[in-house]
Amino acid sequence: MPAAALVVHQARYYLAYGSHADGQLSRQGHAYLNWVTPWIVALTAVAFGLFLTRVARAWRTQESSGAARPVAALWLVTALGLVLIYICQELLEGAFAAGHPPSLAGVFGHGGLWSVPVAMTVAFAMTLLMRGAHAVVRFASRARVRSAPTRRDQPAGKRQPTAPIRLLDPLAASAAGRAPPVRKLIAT
Repeated sequence: MPAAALVVHQARYYLAYGSHADGQLSRQGHAYLNWVTPWIVALTAVAFGLFLTRVARAWRTQESSGAARPVAALWLVTALGLVLIYICQELLEGAFAAGHPPSLAGVFGHGGLWSVPVAMTVAFAMTLLMRGAHAVVRFASRARVRSAPTRRDQPAGKRQPTAPIRLLDPLAASAAGRAPPVRKLIAT
């Protein structure tokens, strides 16, 4: 979410000011973003690592992450969250940053209304990302490694000494146990 909030903030300025966005950002007291951005990238890397841990745990334990949230509700909540984060960020910048317009003029003035469609677009991308992550975890929980039937699973009269085989494909265990017979060619 911090990375998405940063994207909303920066995209709002680039849509409002175009090629002059960098100058406006520096004049309005956004220099703190230069040292915040590496921390946001680090948090994003940690979040990705936690996601990989969740996928590995789902693969190992076959536990799914439950039912997926409805796309529309997830998108709406994420978009509202991003707009609220943007509003709080701009209000704090207006109160503490030199050169930044105060109060609602800093939030919605000078192209600030771009934050709403940008937040909705970023929220949609995040919703797709979250749904994809949910699908990956569900796939990992269902794609477990199965072992072939062991000697104990076969009736006593049909037991053959076999080594256990680890199979990834569920249809691989149904293959024939031997090759087809070879035809003898009669020379004439």
